[in-house]
Amino acid sequence: MKRLHQPLLAENINWDLIIIGGGATGLGTALDAASRGYKTLLVEQADYAKGTSSRSTKLVHGGVRYLAQGDIGLVRHALKERGLLQQNAKHLVHKEAFLIPCYDWFSIIKYLTGLTLYDWLAGKYSFGKSKYFSKAETLAMMPGIKAKGLKGSIRYYDGKFDDARLAINIAQTAIEKGASLLSYTKVTGLLKDGETITGIETEDSITGLKVQFKGKVVINATGVFVDDILHMNNPDSKKMVRPSQGVHVVLEKSFLNSESALMIPKTSDGRVLFAVPWHEHLLVGTTDTPLDEHSLEPRALKEEVDFIMGTAATYFNRKPLEKDILSVFSGLRPLAAPTSGDGNSTKEISRDHKLIVSAKGLITITGGKWTTYRRMAEETVDLAIKQAGLEPKACVTENLSIHGSQMIEEDHHLSIYGSDRDKIEALIKQDPTLGQQLHSSFPFTQAEVVWSARNEMAETVEDILSRRLRILFIDAQAAKDMAPRVALLLAKELSAGENWETEQIETFNKLADGYLYHQPIK
Repeated sequence: MKRLHQPLLAENINWDLIIIGGGATGLGTALDAASRGYKTLLVEQADYAKGTSSRSTKLVHGGVRYLAQGDIGLVRHALKERGLLQQNAKHLVHKEAFLIPCYDWFSIIKYLTGLTLYDWLAGKYSFGKSKYFSKAETLAMMPGIKAKGLKGSIRYYDGKFDDARLAINIAQTAIEKGASLLSYTKVTGLLKDGETITGIETEDSITGLKVQFKGKVVINATGVFVDDILHMNNPDSKKMVRPSQGVHVVLEKSFLNSESALMIPKTSDGRVLFAVPWHEHLLVGTTDTPLDEHSLEPRALKEEVDFIMGTAATYFNRKPLEKDILSVFSGLRPLAAPTSGDGNSTKEISRDHKLIVSAKGLITITGGKWTTYRRMAEETVDLAIKQAGLEPKACVTENLSIHGSQMIEEDHHLSIYGSDRDKIEALIKQDPTLGQQLHSSFPFTQAEVVWSARNEMAETVEDILSRRLRILFIDAQAAKDMAPRVALLLAKELSAGENWETEQIETFNKLADGYLYHQPIK
């Protein structure tokens, strides 16, 4: 089987930066470094954004809850980055109205005061002013919300996006700026000269090819896997991150019947819960459960799903039932591990990012969130320049357009491709059969599979249905229904045989079963 997107790299290249990890932070760092003109290599053990970076609550935000905790600096920086993201990825980042329902008058005063400060901190990057709405106005905007005892609501604005799609577009932009990216390439060891890290040993997960790469500095941007890389350098190194699991359930949009999102400011365990319209469905989450282990495919705990459903039932007119769940997905946040105190309280674990020199030639970046990925990348490259003695060059990403970025006027399912939409429509013009839908209930076409295989580095059925089309995250059963057609189209593009097709369908179906809620989750 051929790999369409693995660049042929000369073995004697001495890279300026080698980045391990193809999530938001790693991809952002690759884009920053390449756009400054440095020789940049990124390796990712699976598909881009396979882990945490495709499993967010889909918010581009300053962090209303961090404001409540008094972290003004973090909020101000995040609000600026929110504005830059909307400016640089116009096709994917959109303004979203959020309603906070208030069932007592004190809440109205409290939230309106706090959100007025939130708006003020955004400055020129403001998305709009927060405002109070009466009970009648609130129910007109969000008919699915519980009316009993409602005094009104506060509306504020934040951003909404498609995380995995943005990751792919950042990867494309990095390549356009000269970076080399290798997916399905696992780091198996670090190269050392004495105590100095000089490169990485890798193995291609698809072909089995083993290759060594040398670089002036190695960046460990592997999220919840950072400790695995640190242990390759020093088996006795102290744990740097503690994974915290965030679970989301997806329901029909009709539960709230609104274009606005719902923000529940305080749940029974003192956290925030969102219900966000996303891809014509309703995404509800999230949880915050400390775990001791990490994996590429974390699974929701039954108590987490119960908590989300129970909280939603308190605020929704129509109580969502287990049979209404179309998909359940989990993501692991790489929170900086607590050094003392109660290690089981995720409230005590830092939400901000942590950037350290782990060894000579090895830099680790972890924590943070999608919204601030660009700023984290800038800080990481600045540190790498100093550590590796590279010729200093200024960061240029603040006003750098991401691949596909263009203002979208029309509401069309292909709008998510931005400026690539025309090229997908051109494929259908050349071959009208590619205009056929993959599923009668969804607008996705065969052309999108072909496009993703040729231009978006998709290698597997999962890559397509999970992170290019997002259907696994929206409706797991529909994703299973689409798998055979997608496998057939991909096999043709990748010159793979029938055995590969069968294997891909079986592998994907097994994966998708973990997103279905037709049986108790253990």
